[in-house]
Amino acid sequence: MAAAAGGGRAPRRPALLTPRGNGDRTVFLFDRRREQADSDEKVLSYGQDNYRAFRSAVCQAFGISSNETFVITTTNRTEITEDNFSKLVHDGVTLYLLQSVDQMLLLATKERIEFLPHYDTLVKSGMYEYYASEGQNPLPFALAELIDNSLSATSQNTGIRSIQIKLLFDDSQGKPAVAVIDNGSGMTSKQLNNWAVYRLSKFTRQGDFESDHSGYVRPLPVPRSLNSDISYFGVGGKQAVFFVGQSARMISKPAASQDVHELVLSKEDFEKKEKNKEAIYTGFIQNRKPSDSSHITSDDERFLHNLILEERDKESFTAVVITGVQPDHMQYLKNYFHLWTRQLAHIYHYYIHGPKGNEANAVTKEISPFNNIDIQISMFEKGKVPKIVNLREIKDDMQTLYINTAADSFEFKAHVEEEGIVEGIIRYHPFLYDKETYPDDPCFPSRLNDDDDDDCFVVEKGARGKRPIFECFWNGRLIPYTTVEDFDWCAPPRLPDKLSVTWPEGDELLPNETRFAGTPIGALRIEILNKKGEAMQKLPGTSHGGSKKLLVELKVILHSPTENKEIISHISQHGGKWPYWFKKMENLQKLGNYSLKLQVVLNESNADTYAGRPLPSKVFKFTIVEGKPEKFVVGLLELPFRIGVPFSIPLELQDEFGHATHLTNRIRPVLEASGLTLKHEDIPVAAKCVIKGVTAKGCVNSCQGKNFNLKITLPGLKEDTQVIKIRLQPGPPRQLKVKPDSEILKIENGTAFPFQVEVLDESGNITVQPELIIHCKFLGASDLPVYSVDCSNGGTNILTGPVIHVQNIKKDHILKARFEVLNCKDVPPVEKIIKLLPSSHVARLQVLSMNGQKALQIKHQDEISCVAGQVMNKLIFQMYDEAEREIPITAIAAEKIKVNWTPKIDRELLMQGLLPDVKVPTSVKDVRYCLITYLDEHVSLESAFTVRPLPDEPKHIKCKLKGSNTLQMGEELQSEIDVMITDQFGNQVQTMTSTCVNSLGVSGPGLDKSNLKITWQESTQTMKVKGIRYKPCLLGSKELCFAWREFSDFIRVNLVAGSPAKLQIVDWPELEKPVAVINGRELQRPLIVQLCDQWGNPTPEPNVKVNLTKSSNLKLVPSNQQHKTDDTGRANLGVFTIHAPRGEHILQLKASYNKTILDCLAITINVLPDPEKPVCLNVKYDKSPSFPAGGTFPDFMVSVLSEDDTIIKNINPARISMKMWEAQSSRVRTPIDVTTFSCSKVKDDKEDSFFYFRDKVVPEREGTYIIQFTFAMDKTNMLNSEQIIVEVVPNDPVRLLPDSLPATPAVSNVRALTSRTLVKDLYLHLMDEYNNHTGLDLVGRVIAKIKSPNEEDIEIPQFQGKVSTVEFPLESGSAQINLVLAEDSPGRDSTEYILVFEPHLPALKKPLEPYCLSFMFYNDSKKQQLMATLTREKDQLSKSIDLYRKMFDTTNQLIAEMKCQVKEAETREALLKNELKMHQIELPQMNILQYVDSLLKQKMLEQEGVMKQPRRACTLPNYPKGNQNILGKIAHLAQIEDNEAAKVISWHLASDMDCVVTLTTEAARSIFDETQGRQQVLPLDSIYKKTLPDWSRPLPHLRNGRTFFRPIGNPVFARDLLTFPDNVEHCQTVFGMLLGDTIIIDNLDAANHYRKEVVKITHCPTLLTREGDRIRSNGKFGGLQNKAPPMDKLRGMVFGAPMPKLYSTFSAQIDLLQQYRAAVIKLDSVNKDLDLHLQSLNAPEMQKKKQELAEQEKSLKLVKQKLGMTPALSDKGAESLLQPIMLDMSDTPIPPKRIRRDTVRKSYSSEDWIPSPAKQHQQQVLQMATSELNGTPRKRKA
Repeated sequence: MAAAAGGGRAPRRPALLTPRGNGDRTVFLFDRRREQADSDEKVLSYGQDNYRAFRSAVCQAFGISSNETFVITTTNRTEITEDNFSKLVHDGVTLYLLQSVDQMLLLATKERIEFLPHYDTLVKSGMYEYYASEGQNPLPFALAELIDNSLSATSQNTGIRSIQIKLLFDDSQGKPAVAVIDNGSGMTSKQLNNWAVYRLSKFTRQGDFESDHSGYVRPLPVPRSLNSDISYFGVGGKQAVFFVGQSARMISKPAASQDVHELVLSKEDFEKKEKNKEAIYTGFIQNRKPSDSSHITSDDERFLHNLILEERDKESFTAVVITGVQPDHMQYLKNYFHLWTRQLAHIYHYYIHGPKGNEANAVTKEISPFNNIDIQISMFEKGKVPKIVNLREIKDDMQTLYINTAADSFEFKAHVEEEGIVEGIIRYHPFLYDKETYPDDPCFPSRLNDDDDDDCFVVEKGARGKRPIFECFWNGRLIPYTTVEDFDWCAPPRLPDKLSVTWPEGDELLPNETRFAGTPIGALRIEILNKKGEAMQKLPGTSHGGSKKLLVELKVILHSPTENKEIISHISQHGGKWPYWFKKMENLQKLGNYSLKLQVVLNESNADTYAGRPLPSKVFKFTIVEGKPEKFVVGLLELPFRIGVPFSIPLELQDEFGHATHLTNRIRPVLEASGLTLKHEDIPVAAKCVIKGVTAKGCVNSCQGKNFNLKITLPGLKEDTQVIKIRLQPGPPRQLKVKPDSEILKIENGTAFPFQVEVLDESGNITVQPELIIHCKFLGASDLPVYSVDCSNGGTNILTGPVIHVQNIKKDHILKARFEVLNCKDVPPVEKIIKLLPSSHVARLQVLSMNGQKALQIKHQDEISCVAGQVMNKLIFQMYDEAEREIPITAIAAEKIKVNWTPKIDRELLMQGLLPDVKVPTSVKDVRYCLITYLDEHVSLESAFTVRPLPDEPKHIKCKLKGSNTLQMGEELQSEIDVMITDQFGNQVQTMTSTCVNSLGVSGPGLDKSNLKITWQESTQTMKVKGIRYKPCLLGSKELCFAWREFSDFIRVNLVAGSPAKLQIVDWPELEKPVAVINGRELQRPLIVQLCDQWGNPTPEPNVKVNLTKSSNLKLVPSNQQHKTDDTGRANLGVFTIHAPRGEHILQLKASYNKTILDCLAITINVLPDPEKPVCLNVKYDKSPSFPAGGTFPDFMVSVLSEDDTIIKNINPARISMKMWEAQSSRVRTPIDVTTFSCSKVKDDKEDSFFYFRDKVVPEREGTYIIQFTFAMDKTNMLNSEQIIVEVVPNDPVRLLPDSLPATPAVSNVRALTSRTLVKDLYLHLMDEYNNHTGLDLVGRVIAKIKSPNEEDIEIPQFQGKVSTVEFPLESGSAQINLVLAEDSPGRDSTEYILVFEPHLPALKKPLEPYCLSFMFYNDSKKQQLMATLTREKDQLSKSIDLYRKMFDTTNQLIAEMKCQVKEAETREALLKNELKMHQIELPQMNILQYVDSLLKQKMLEQEGVMKQPRRACTLPNYPKGNQNILGKIAHLAQIEDNEAAKVISWHLASDMDCVVTLTTEAARSIFDETQGRQQVLPLDSIYKKTLPDWSRPLPHLRNGRTFFRPIGNPVFARDLLTFPDNVEHCQTVFGMLLGDTIIIDNLDAANHYRKEVVKITHCPTLLTREGDRIRSNGKFGGLQNKAPPMDKLRGMVFGAPMPKLYSTFSAQIDLLQQYRAAVIKLDSVNKDLDLHLQSLNAPEMQKKKQELAEQEKSLKLVKQKLGMTPALSDKGAESLLQPIMLDMSDTPIPPKRIRRDTVRKSYSSEDWIPSPAKQHQQQVLQMATSELNGTPRKRKA
């Protein structure tokens, strides 16, 4: 985003109104004629240089009619006309459309600008200059740059030239900032653009640059050059702002302009543009109307709203606002406020005080045009009183001290170059007696020069130290850290200044010269010169003697990284006739960097400084390097050395001193060694000396090598020969030698041959090297072996390998052997001829089969066919060698023959040439592989053949199912059935024909033969059966029978359901009826669907998509999603929660299979409203009365309505609350600072369903308030009523008060009117008791008079006109007061009087309290001014003390209330601990919370285990409670623990279990109508209750407390076995009517006995036995109708079992543990909070505040003593009389103390522990007190 003023959002990209062409100009236009116009700019591309055409294009673009009047102006409000169009309308210009030139800018605009430099030039330009500030902090000098700009801007002001520096360090108003504001001429937008251009000097601002310095003219001479012409070069301001901070906001308004211009330059924005490759040198100037801060949206810049608000009454101004202030700068500005403001007063001394400066002793101040410069600096910090200082008020700046401590001064003036003038002042500060009169600067503390020599000339005075004498000013403004040391006419005598060095004998040492080692340095001649170039030998003066002679010291220093070593040191003195002289130096040999230093020193002391200044010196730096080569040594050689392998010999050349050097010319070395031939290269001129390419040849006789002496000679050197010893090893392989030497070798086929091989180098030496492998390859036949041997160790070895064998040779065969060395291309290969002879061993086997008398040869891998199960015999075997000669089978050869079809071989038959018999396999698939092998040490031979069986005659049939054996109902079997004919072994007979299909038959139960087809398959010789399907029947496994002739076979198929045709809903028996459900409740059971075929069989088809469609006003939770069937064909859609309007709704299931829509059922849902779900709050109250402040609200009656518009009862009142807050336009949601009220207690039972809020106090502040009632539905969800808006009006007037408390006036009776003014523009208003402005309709008068606190005092001052009373009109509840004391009015001097303002209102019967204001009366004007200051101090102290006391009172009250909370928490904890002991739970003393948490977890797990235990449940669906008048079905109203009793009672009431009980007949009728009469109902309001049994009545055998007989079988009333979860009273009515006095007893015998005895005394009710029998009240029993069936036959219509008693025990224990845990946490938190508050009360900050209070009370007492106040007015009572009420103009109502106490107690209530509000409350109190003590009042929160 481009930099834009205000920090708002980026502007929208403007639209181009017309297409651009070559040469077009882009103009940005803002329509500001009306406020409703578009706020964004429009872009107009225009190419013609014609104003009329341009104006027409503008009208067309903005839709302006031709007769409408408007002007087009620049941003500087220059109207565009025909004359200036070409000059002003250029590319990129921003223009306005206005109604007139001086029209107010209704909406802000943004003007594009460009500035030239790189942003680093701006943001870092000040770094060097400010960091080079000679040890001083440069921040004041940076601020001075901004003051310079303001001085220049205000130079033309005729009135006050105001310059303000505001340090805004209050973090409550945003991040730290520095603002420099002046009332100068301001800048236009163009001038503001030029400000951003770096180094745009006022001297170069010409042409396109517009500036307030355009056409610069040098100002006329004025005293001290105070012409305000300081800002010259366009650099300082930008350097300063980016040195102080990271961002600068320039805000300026030029004189006579309607607009304010803003420009923001930000380092962060520059870096962002550079990172994003955007144009860095562009930005926006925001043009707006004054005081418009709507563009400031960042909280970091909240302070800008107040700054911009101050623009309202300013004609012109400029404000520089710097943000992102460096933290170290901010700390310096805070900690050294006095120091740097003193420095600024020093810099601008003459601008502030005039040309003569701040002369304290001046009799009268000179009237000067510089008295109108007002530079004020203020610093604002959070919680502190602002620091404000005017530079004119600073009396201890250095310039003031210079002026007022100087004994005398000398002024001078110099004229330079044309019109240049330099003025100067020398001030004399003598040393008086025992002290200096020269003022001490804290930046440079004085240091005295302790020199005991009286004859020494004192160059500098001790007071000024060593600093130069003259400070420099530029046009009247001090130039920091810029000084002039002296002028010639005031300079001290000349001292030694420099040295003159010459070399008379040559060998001159040049600066930074490089010299060879041993090169001499010539003799030196030296002269000491002063500044005038005159030679000198001693210091100036008359009585120095020999001690002040000057000597010259010479030192030569060798530099190294670790130390500097002095190797030569000499001292020379002047000989009078000869100068200073040093001899020639020839012993410099070490290499390195040197320094030759010549230093002037004093005689005897050898000091090199005098009077604090160093004496002249001169340093020559030089370097000594190595010389020419004279000898050499051999370097480290790289081993090994080998025959024929080149190697290098490194040499190190040295000069005569042993320093390493290098050759200067190419040289030919000479190498010699006995028995060797050597070759090598020349040595070139290079940094390293190496003999390269050395090669040697000769005999070494061993693989280990031989030693030689090598002589090396370098011709031309003084020491030219060196001998070294080397060991020479054999060279690389160069030839191969193979033995035997014969060229042709003979071997028999199948044998191996050994060879002797040797590897030699080029000189014939046997050589070795790693991986020296000899390889022999035989050529001339396939599959020949390869020989290989390793000669790496010895260079020679035996080469052999596998046998050489060539297949099927009948005669001699020629081969070639090729020998070569692998990986050695330099060794040529060797070849030999091999003659291979045929072998005499067995080479071929032959098998023959006898067919009658004929022998048939069975070749290798032949296949022989035979009938399955037969035997092959008479197999003949023969053997032959390579020459086809038959070899007889001997006993030894027979042992080497093997066959694979039998393990036993008859060797005798085998020697006769006969093989064992072969048995043919029985299956045609079992082909037998017969193998004969011969194996000896020379050969491995084999011969094989295959025996394939053929099928025999038909003996069986065989059926085979190809594919799946499963078929669907109604579909044909997709798989085919093949029927084949086989022989006795199961082999398929291949001789069958197609006529055999006529003999095949198929049968089976339920088989449908209508489509049965049997076909013959010629290719497979089988019969194929198709068309197998079944008629509708039972699913499962089916058997098929296949018969052919007398043979048969069977196949089983699996019959499954058909394709999905419909969807059925599982476990929903009565879907023809609507399913009733309460809105927001779940359905009774999950929705599960099953895919079925057309006959109703379940189809297990997975992944069939099932959708559920519904009407739009029906909502399902979870949301309706697509489901897929599982592997069983089912889809569980889950249990849905229904949300819909009351009435019937349709749920339609949809599914498709293979693009066919399935038949699906629709479910009708009857949605009933939820009588227990709250949906709204109904609030009733009296709306007619008004609401006066502090009064009482009318009673609010609140009820909670459910979905069926009925009132919900039995709601905890604590869940209903009333909230009230003050309405604010900027807030939409309920604010945090609200006042909460709880409901009042119920007065009678009629209010059971209503909640009353009675006697709630109206806020004490007038205004608009919002009341809203809240019902907590659960911990997170709240139900709110509609907001009630009330207008709180002021109450009846009770007193007269001003807008704000005025300061205590101090007046005198002199002539000056201002000294006699008591009050000016004091507005008094009628106020109610809560300080609301009231009585706007009242008219009256206010009578002012003066009283004395002392009733005996008769000397009372009078008002102007010598009157004692003055009347003022009182209209609309307000009166304006201006009172002036009479001149020469009576009154006692230094006396306090009281102004009394009495209101007189005829319309009011009761008089109002007057307003009293004390004032001090004096007869002397000077005393009056002094006392006025003391009076203001007294007022401030009184206000501060009152705030301190309020803060301490509030803190003490809060701590007292918290102590009460601690006591309550301790009591609660002890009470719960005792209750836990009663439940057998003991708690430890330590780690209580950990123990309670673990015990809670254990109890919850045990409770969950009890809850998960199986227990009896009623599975009869309950009727939805859509109305609170519906109790439910009878089966769900009661629970019975005993299983047998539950069974018999449920059976006894079987006809009533499904009945729905309602409270009213209307509800019963509604159910009857909804179910169309199918549901039986029982309304309780139709029961005659007088005939119902008394539940406390005893059993019949008990009468009047006596037992008539002893019963057996444990009789008990059936009703006493029932427990009711809800609605106990109504359930007793229902079951009292249904069961009456029915009794439960153990068995039938006991029941008969009981009845027989009871009828003797009274009527006997129905008796039920636990075994399931029933005796009716008429005595009848027996039969099936009086015998209860088993429990499972009741079909779930049975009363459920209650939770076990152990569950209730666990619940009670868990509840107590949770309460105790909360109590412990609360107690701990309250104690911690109390300790924290007690610690804060004793904290150093609070102790400091207490100390401040005591000091302020003491100061107030002293001030009152100084004022001479009488005791009657100095005590607290009198002050309260004068100021009875502290004004509180807070916008937020403060609840009375009673409400605050209730709020705090609620925060610490046992139900909900909330410790934080109390802490926040204390923090708010402390913050409020601190802020008010420091003059920054804050709003209080209720």
